[in-house]
Amino acid sequence: MSHDDFQVEPVKGLPEAPPEGEVILWQGKPEWWALSKESLNVLWVAGYFVFLAAWRFVSVMDLMPLREAIVASVPFLILGGIVCAILIAIAWAQAYYTVYTVTNRRVAMRIGAALTVTLNLPYTQIANANLDLRKSGTGTIAFDLMGKTRISYLVCWPHVRPWKISPTQPALRCIPDAEKIAAMISEAAQARVTMPQVARTQAAPSAVAAE
Repeated sequence: MSHDDFQVEPVKGLPEAPPEGEVILWQGKPEWWALSKESLNVLWVAGYFVFLAAWRFVSVMDLMPLREAIVASVPFLILGGIVCAILIAIAWAQAYYTVYTVTNRRVAMRIGAALTVTLNLPYTQIANANLDLRKSGTGTIAFDLMGKTRISYLVCWPHVRPWKISPTQPALRCIPDAEKIAAMISEAAQARVTMPQVARTQAAPSAVAAE
């Protein structure tokens, strides 16, 4: 029997229904191939094993026939293929189970394949946002948080700004149309931060004139 681990979510990607007045502007997730390249460096790993295979071939080609030299180098390619397949599977799972949500009040991130957590980042707690845009149009939007707000780099990886550990910056990693989403977040944050906050105060009791 099929089972959806997130069927209890009132709204996809959010632990509870948005309060009155909050509007979802965009929802998305990382592009899995871009995530495998940027967060798991799958191309560098593949290149490393190709280098090992080439090095093995060159080192034995003078000691044995050509065919045997090729056979001696093949295990490195097989091992490299297995490692790359594992890395790609991890990237796919991370992308599949992730939901990024942008509303007119906050950025929410439901992240994690094995351990699922949801980060709520109100615009009033975001000091700055940085866009790392790629030629393909995918990009990463990292958030610099205000005050003493701290999150765990290991728990949130790979949904963080790379190598920015102290303080950790949560990030929308490898999302399509990143420039468009960054502009949307900028407009929504500016509108939210400049919105006047009305506080309700208790009226003072009126004085009763003595008769």
